[in-house]
Amino acid sequence: MTVILAIARQEWRLWLRSRVAILAMALVSLIIAATSLLNAHRMADEREHRIHQQAVAEQTFLEQPDRHPHRMVHYGHYVFRAPPPLSLVDPGVDSVTGQSIFLEGHRQNTPMFADVRASANLGSFQSISPAFVYQLLVPLLLISLGHGVFVRERESKTLAPLLAQGVSGSSLFMGKFLALASLSGTLLIPLVILTVIAIAIGDHALMGVGLTLGYAMYLLVWCALICVISAIAPNRGLALGVLVFIWLAWALILPRLAIASAGAMHSVPSKLETDFQMYADIRELGDGHNASDPAFTQLRANLLAQYDVERVEDLPINFRGVVAQTSEADLTTLMNEYADRRMTKERSQSSHSNRFGWVSPVIAISTASRHLSGTDLATHHRFLREAEDVRFDFVQGLNQSHIDTLSYTDDINRNRNAEAARRARISAENWEVLDRFEFTPDPSDARAQRALSPLTQLALWLIILVGLGHLVCARVKP
Repeated sequence: MTVILAIARQEWRLWLRSRVAILAMALVSLIIAATSLLNAHRMADEREHRIHQQAVAEQTFLEQPDRHPHRMVHYGHYVFRAPPPLSLVDPGVDSVTGQSIFLEGHRQNTPMFADVRASANLGSFQSISPAFVYQLLVPLLLISLGHGVFVRERESKTLAPLLAQGVSGSSLFMGKFLALASLSGTLLIPLVILTVIAIAIGDHALMGVGLTLGYAMYLLVWCALICVISAIAPNRGLALGVLVFIWLAWALILPRLAIASAGAMHSVPSKLETDFQMYADIRELGDGHNASDPAFTQLRANLLAQYDVERVEDLPINFRGVVAQTSEADLTTLMNEYADRRMTKERSQSSHSNRFGWVSPVIAISTASRHLSGTDLATHHRFLREAEDVRFDFVQGLNQSHIDTLSYTDDINRNRNAEAARRARISAENWEVLDRFEFTPDPSDARAQRALSPLTQLALWLIILVGLGHLVCARVKP
């Protein structure tokens, strides 16, 4: 162990004597610190802003004056997805999927207001975040500093004396690996601070620890790879070239290939195609605004028979409200079927892409990072489902008020004059059907379960590369 520590200390001495190494470490450290501060401030501001906007939206809805209930169905309501605490590290899909949905009757609107303020804060690096820096930039620093850890010994003719003094190749590997690992640990300090902040503002400690350990494993994978390539390569130029090529393949080529193959194998119809098909199906359900639509003939007959009356005007309930409620239920069932199909396709695409983590640790850590941070596709889908539950509940609650509170005669005559319009309004107390919306991250056990597979991929990468390093370095020759 003393030999390993001595080798690691010697590597640090060489780095600290090199102006290029110090400049590279200082530059990357500055990028990490600046990105962490900017992203933490931005996400904290977004969280506060969205929570405030949610409260304003609910208050605005509840403060609406007396109106016809169906006008409130179309007046609608907004729900906002507040970013989870660990979005300080990894915003995930938040910036591309939208943060808010407008809820209204007869429609399932898509999320909107995707966050683009990152581009204003950080220039052209629209997606830059601590996760981006650790996944792509820190490995480049490790490559620039570590590609010559073994080759340098061979080129400076110090490898033979070391081996002659009884230093084993495995000890040499572990010493070099420890030096790079300690450098990685130093660079992880800002990440630890961000996770502590996230835990302090409400996230589970297990998620913060898991996220930190995941990034630690990821950087150790790069440390082991760098040592292996440096031990094999005959010169520093070749070692650097091979490592940069691997970085390009892992960080840029394979992720693009994963996305392209997922889209090809699990294609999702365009929104326009889906809307055309869905609207064709909707027409068969009948028009909920037209109580005389033939689609509701049987509904009318059943109600007349149930209450033993001859005309809808004699019903003790408002037939137009019943039509609206029935139509909304049927329409929602249809829309949910289409939404479920789309989500199933998107999950298939995501699962296909995530399997590329077996050939690229960059994909593995990005997947694990989103899962543990609560900013993954599964969280977005849950937001859509919970928003739809709120939409359906308040729309059907208003339809029930339409049925129970407003007479059919006043309803059909509401456009005759001002007095008729006034009688067709119901009390604003009926707007209390709106449920309070508060979106929170998934429980820690659910997020941990989703992150288990990519974390396993990283662990396997680390075991294989460390084992390969010992095997290669045990046979290393001057």
